[in-house]
Amino acid sequence: MWPNGTSLGGCFRPVNITLQERRAIASPWFAASFCALGLGSNLLALSVLAGARPGAGPRSSFLALLCGLVLTDFLGLLVTGAIVASQHAALLDWRATDPSCRLCYFMGVAMVFFGLCPLLLGAAMASERFVGITRPFSRPTATSRRAWATVGLVWVAAGALGLLPLLGLGRYSVQYPGSWCFLTLGTQRGDVVFGLIFALLGSASVGLSLLLNTVSVATLCRVYHTREATQRPRDCEVEMMVQLVGIMVVATVCWMPLLVFIMQTLLQTPPVMSFSGQLLRATEHQLLIYLRVATWNQILDPWVYILFRRSVLRRLHPRFSSQLQAVSLRRPPAQAMLSGP
Repeated sequence: MWPNGTSLGGCFRPVNITLQERRAIASPWFAASFCALGLGSNLLALSVLAGARPGAGPRSSFLALLCGLVLTDFLGLLVTGAIVASQHAALLDWRATDPSCRLCYFMGVAMVFFGLCPLLLGAAMASERFVGITRPFSRPTATSRRAWATVGLVWVAAGALGLLPLLGLGRYSVQYPGSWCFLTLGTQRGDVVFGLIFALLGSASVGLSLLLNTVSVATLCRVYHTREATQRPRDCEVEMMVQLVGIMVVATVCWMPLLVFIMQTLLQTPPVMSFSGQLLRATEHQLLIYLRVATWNQILDPWVYILFRRSVLRRLHPRFSSQLQAVSLRRPPAQAMLSGP
């Protein structure tokens, strides 16, 4: 059995790749270009968020959570992208660049942390909007300070989970083709438990977002069709829900294939990992493909906010703009305040 992942040098296991294949597929330019695309997208979203006027109440809370999400995506691409590009430049020879496995363990923690944070933040945003729409007068006042406290709590929870393999529960190992490190899909009890915790927590976050967003959208639609124009939801509420549904769809499409694959692989009988720590070649390729799909979540998240703002929607659909203006003109200030947060 290959060494335990908590000891120095214990992150290496047999990988189905030859030296000739490494030289053929090693491309720091592709990894750097992919990373630059994501960083540019998140920087653009951060600049748009910095120029937004959140005001007070639920919109300020929502924008703070959204800013935390975009900032997390930006840092995730910066950290993991830099490591992947450097390993491609080293011809995917992780043993030569990091024989002690310290960089591998760091990247493993980063992959778990920056993977879970967007899913947990999406669930937090869905919970905030669910309470704001269905129970507008039975909750504390939504503020950006509370929202940033929620972001900090998510960071702490994801970071604590990412550190578990360094404390003995599970292992991080170099993954095919040798450019990244992630949790080990092995047969040891620690590997199985840690992998299932990661996959189930991520899946539960996506499922919770789906449930709460469905109820919130249904509530908004019911209110819109059963009340007079002066009592209908404000356009900012519709905007926030459209953005939140977009974030949920992106997270579901990008992350669920990887999370389901991790659970299937860990629970499969007979195990897909041999006693020596080697995965089937098909399994390694599938894991790499699903990981690349999941990475698109960090690139697409900022574009959901950039493209689904009211200013953009009004340009794309003038009729939508005229309807919003007509509702605003007919709505008295007192009724606008009572229509919900």
